[in-house]
Amino acid sequence: MFLWRAEVAPGVHVAFTDTRAGNLALHVGDDATDVRRRRRMLEDAARLTPGSLRFMDQVHGTTVEMMEPGTPVPTADGMVSRGLPLAVMVADCIPAVLVGQGADGPVVAAVHAGRPGIANGILPAAVERMQAEGATGIRAWLGPSICGSCYEVPVELRAQVAGQVPSTWATTSWGTAGLDLPAGARSQLEAAGVVIEYAGPCTLESDQLFSYRRSTSTGRFAGLVWSEGKE
Repeated sequence: MFLWRAEVAPGVHVAFTDTRAGNLALHVGDDATDVRRRRRMLEDAARLTPGSLRFMDQVHGTTVEMMEPGTPVPTADGMVSRGLPLAVMVADCIPAVLVGQGADGPVVAAVHAGRPGIANGILPAAVERMQAEGATGIRAWLGPSICGSCYEVPVELRAQVAGQVPSTWATTSWGTAGLDLPAGARSQLEAAGVVIEYAGPCTLESDQLFSYRRSTSTGRFAGLVWSEGKE
């Protein structure tokens, strides 16, 4: 169920699921009852209260929402909380999880960082929102995503994105224009003073992970962050 999981600070946990957890998205044509059952099983595995994981309606934008108890599902690509369980779903984009320390406890974030998000600054926006909530010492875990050697794009698109984030410029392993989104994420986070603790494998290269580039008819795996007792 978990590709990677760790307690990254006292009582604060980060995890990334794999195909054993099944598809966790409601928007890919899967049976909604099955998806909700898998989400409950995931919460059980993480020892979370049923229904406590907060998901987003992800739209490849740059909106970051602060999540409080009772906040409805946001249309956003980033969520920040003071430890409430957060989830981001992907199948090639970067599921980025951030953890910082606030005056009264942890401040955490889950971010959907795809090509538009990297180009337009969703990660710096999430860091700024965390800092506005008093977070210091922010660290990041970048979950599995498609790598620069596998992410082929048109030459014009590479030039456009790399013009905004130069570190994304890449060439695929077969010699065509590519984009390295993890490199872009690293450069943006490091520029913001964030320490990167983990970077996951390439989704296209691993059968343990869903990949939209491998098959457009696919599920979504998740990046999770939560703090014990903050459900």
